[in-house]
Amino acid sequence: MVKHADVVSTIVSTLHQIQKDLYTKHSAFTHAHTATAQTRDEFKQKIEDGFVLAHRDGTSETEEKIKEEMKATIRCIPFDQPEQAGTCVYSGKPSTKMVLFAKAY
Repeated sequence: MVKHADVVSTIVSTLHQIQKDLYTKHSAFTHAHTATAQTRDEFKQKIEDGFVLAHRDGTSETEEKIKEEMKATIRCIPFDQPEQAGTCVYSGKPSTKMVLFAKAY
């Protein structure tokens, strides 16, 4: 039982705890279900299990082809990743950033 005078502080505290718990659960799930792919075949295999972090060449044409062929779309471009040389998993063209893909349902 909560005292009338403590209702607001109890609600605020409870909402903060709910937010913290949801974030922790989401973070653990995302970490457990994210793989890295370097090739098209590897991408095709891993996209079935969740998220895939992979290089892309940055063109809208490649993005559309990945969407059509693999039913995957870009979910985000992580801000905290360092630039690194790589090749696009679809076109094989040079890339300096990886993006996070997931299946589109």
